[in-house]
Amino acid sequence: MEEKLHLVCAECDAVNRVPREKLAAGQGGNCGRCHKPLFSGEPVALSGARFARHVASSDIPVVVDFWAAWCGPCRAMAPVFARTAASMEPRARFAKLDVDADPATATQYGVQSIPALFVFRRGEVLGRQAGLMDEAALRRWIDQFAA
Repeated sequence: MEEKLHLVCAECDAVNRVPREKLAAGQGGNCGRCHKPLFSGEPVALSGARFARHVASSDIPVVVDFWAAWCGPCRAMAPVFARTAASMEPRARFAKLDVDADPATATQYGVQSIPALFVFRRGEVLGRQAGLMDEAALRRWIDQFAA
């Protein structure tokens, strides 16, 4: 019997079950509810209940960039994060959370400086990293959680 992983749709937030082999082959599939691709190769903007659903219901790592529009290092990190998302999905879900739009979530996870990167799986924090990273360093850091 093939193992199925739970993934949250980036569009409608429905929880989908996808065969592990399909993800290993680099195929994300489509959502069973809205029929849109489960992965777009771009980070998903999350906050509030959407954030909670994605980090709690995903069997693959969810890499979250806590950022703010006024933050220079955050703006420098954005294209690095986007390129990494494009190259690493569907091994991990990539998301961004604007700390000014959702300060409660940032406070809940103890975000004190930005950019701050967190990796979640099934609601558990697997790792956290503060500060600007280049693409190679970011990939190496994520690889330890997305095996």
